[in-house]
Amino acid sequence: MKDYVIYIVIVLVIGLYFLNNSNKSKKALTMLENGSIVIDVRTPQEYQSGHFPNSINIPLNSIQSKIDEIKTYDNGIVVVCASGMRSSQAKSILSKNGIKAFNGGSWKNL
Repeated sequence: MKDYVIYIVIVLVIGLYFLNNSNKSKKALTMLENGSIVIDVRTPQEYQSGHFPNSINIPLNSIQSKIDEIKTYDNGIVVVCASGMRSSQAKSILSKNGIKAFNGGSWKNL
Protein backbone atom coordinates (compact mmCIF):
# COMPACT_ATOMS: atom_id res chain seq x y z
CA MET A 1 0.00 0.00 0.00
CA LYS A 2 2.82 2.42 0.85
CA ASP A 3 4.32 1.86 -2.60
CA TYR A 4 1.09 2.96 -4.28
CA VAL A 5 0.94 6.14 -2.24
CA ILE A 6 4.53 6.99 -3.17
CA TYR A 7 3.81 6.40 -6.88
CA ILE A 8 0.66 8.52 -6.73
CA VAL A 9 2.56 11.37 -5.05
CA ILE A 10 5.31 11.18 -7.68
CA VAL A 11 2.79 11.26 -10.52
CA LEU A 12 0.98 14.23 -8.96
CA VAL A 13 4.22 16.18 -8.52
CA ILE A 14 5.28 15.52 -12.11
CA GLY A 15 1.82 16.47 -13.36
CA LEU A 16 1.83 19.75 -11.41
CA TYR A 17 5.31 20.55 -12.71
CA PHE A 18 4.21 20.17 -16.32
CA LEU A 19 0.96 22.02 -15.72
CA ASN A 20 2.87 24.96 -14.22
CA ASN A 21 5.31 25.06 -17.16
CA SER A 22 2.42 24.89 -19.62
CA ASN A 23 0.64 27.83 -17.95
CA LYS A 24 3.89 29.80 -17.85
CA SER A 25 4.45 29.18 -21.56
CA LYS A 26 0.87 30.22 -22.40
CA LYS A 27 1.24 33.50 -20.54
CA ALA A 28 4.60 34.20 -22.20
CA LEU A 29 3.18 33.44 -25.65
CA THR A 30 0.21 35.72 -25.01
CA MET A 31 2.61 38.49 -24.02
CA LEU A 32 4.65 37.92 -27.18
CA GLU A 33 1.51 38.09 -29.32
CA ASN A 34 0.86 41.49 -27.72
CA GLY A 35 4.30 42.83 -28.64
CA SER A 36 6.48 41.92 -25.66
CA ILE A 37 10.15 41.28 -26.23
CA VAL A 38 12.23 38.36 -25.03
CA ILE A 39 15.43 39.04 -23.13
CA ASP A 40 17.67 35.98 -22.92
CA VAL A 41 19.94 36.29 -19.88
CA ARG A 42 22.28 33.42 -20.74
CA THR A 43 25.92 33.95 -21.70
CA PRO A 44 26.70 34.96 -25.29
CA GLN A 45 28.11 31.48 -25.91
CA GLU A 46 24.91 29.82 -24.72
CA TYR A 47 22.83 32.26 -26.74
CA GLN A 48 24.82 31.54 -29.91
CA SER A 49 24.18 27.82 -29.50
CA GLY A 50 20.44 28.43 -29.85
CA HIS A 51 17.85 31.03 -28.85
CA PHE A 52 14.26 32.16 -29.27
CA PRO A 53 13.79 34.05 -32.58
CA ASN A 54 14.21 37.83 -32.28
CA SER A 55 15.23 37.61 -28.64
CA ILE A 56 17.79 40.03 -27.22
CA ASN A 57 20.82 38.66 -25.39
CA ILE A 58 21.59 40.58 -22.21
CA PRO A 59 23.55 38.27 -19.88
CA LEU A 60 22.44 38.26 -16.25
CA ASN A 61 25.67 39.89 -15.11
CA SER A 62 24.93 42.84 -17.46
CA ILE A 63 21.26 43.40 -16.58
CA GLN A 64 21.91 46.07 -13.95
CA SER A 65 24.07 48.13 -16.31
CA LYS A 66 21.39 47.95 -19.05
CA ILE A 67 18.44 49.15 -16.95
CA ASP A 68 18.06 52.45 -18.83
CA GLU A 69 18.03 50.62 -22.17
CA ILE A 70 15.56 48.02 -20.90
CA LYS A 71 13.22 50.76 -19.64
CA THR A 72 12.74 51.86 -23.27
CA TYR A 73 11.02 48.57 -24.16
CA ASP A 74 7.35 49.55 -23.97
CA ASN A 75 5.32 46.41 -24.63
CA GLY A 76 6.42 44.13 -21.84
CA ILE A 77 9.40 41.91 -21.19
CA VAL A 78 9.71 38.14 -20.98
CA VAL A 79 13.05 37.02 -19.50
CA VAL A 80 14.37 33.55 -20.30
CA CYS A 81 17.46 31.44 -19.74
CA ALA A 82 18.29 27.73 -19.83
CA SER A 83 16.23 26.54 -16.86
CA GLY A 84 14.48 29.50 -15.25
CA MET A 85 16.93 30.21 -12.44
CA ARG A 86 18.81 33.12 -14.02
CA SER A 87 15.65 34.53 -15.57
CA SER A 88 14.11 34.53 -12.09
CA GLN A 89 17.07 36.55 -10.81
CA ALA A 90 16.81 38.91 -13.80
CA LYS A 91 13.09 39.42 -13.18
CA SER A 92 13.88 40.32 -9.57
CA ILE A 93 16.52 42.87 -10.63
CA LEU A 94 14.15 44.40 -13.16
CA SER A 95 11.30 44.56 -10.64
CA LYS A 96 13.52 46.33 -8.10
CA ASN A 97 14.17 48.95 -10.78
CA GLY A 98 10.48 49.48 -11.53
CA ILE A 99 10.36 47.34 -14.67
CA LYS A 100 7.56 44.82 -15.07
CA ALA A 101 8.85 41.54 -16.43
CA PHE A 102 7.65 37.96 -16.66
CA ASN A 103 9.89 34.97 -15.97
CA GLY A 104 9.39 32.78 -19.03
CA GLY A 105 11.71 30.07 -17.69
CA SER A 106 13.59 28.08 -20.30
CA TRP A 107 13.75 29.66 -23.75
CA LYS A 108 13.04 26.20 -25.18
CA ASN A 109 9.56 26.25 -23.61
CA LEU A 110 8.42 29.31 -25.57
